[in-house]
Amino acid sequence: MKNIVLYGPPGAGKGTQASLLAEKFNLLHLSTGEMLRAEVEKGSPLGKRVATIMQRGDLVGDEVVLQLIDQAMTANIEGPALDEWDKVREEQARAAGKTVSNREVPSIIFDGFPRTVQQAQMLDFVFSRRSMRLHRVISIEVPHDELVRRIHERAAISNRADDNEETIRHRLEEYEIKTRPVLDFYKVSGLLVSVDGSGEISETNTRLVRVMQQLLER
Repeated sequence: MKNIVLYGPPGAGKGTQASLLAEKFNLLHLSTGEMLRAEVEKGSPLGKRVATIMQRGDLVGDEVVLQLIDQAMTANIEGPALDEWDKVREEQARAAGKTVSNREVPSIIFDGFPRTVQQAQMLDFVFSRRSMRLHRVISIEVPHDELVRRIHERAAISNRADDNEETIRHRLEEYEIKTRPVLDFYKVSGLLVSVDGSGEISETNTRLVRVMQQLLER
């Protein structure tokens, strides 16, 4: 079981690449962007709260995003999160030579989370509650001009409300100010690897698959 965070600025294609990698390597794909857009489309109380925030290109609050991630992990991972008593009982069972059942825990690829250093710290907490850990952070690097071109092309096709000129500029600024520091956070821990995301989707995917294969072989 390996857990991966896939990074990249708006327009880097991380959503597309995360879906391709999830299918190829049988990973659980958790996309906060897709989760939030689904809430907006449903018109849920949460969706109404975040709709305006997303249209401006601002980042949704840490607590809201963490709640979505935690709920998704609970729904998709067999067995609830371990509390302190669960851990004690498992340790006692091992000490007594009893078999401890192995819970089926899928490998996860996170797309769009964490986006701030605080969210990265929160993710560590979510993992620790489940006796899990993060194995690799993969950053898709794309030149700024190519990012802008891609987002404009996507806007013409998808008609997404958050793909207008002002929002695009703001989202890229938000990424540089709030999300770039997260890469430094993971670089210090030795988890970060960068992948060239320029060129065609298939070219970037080939590079990402190579990194994933090396990781899964360990």
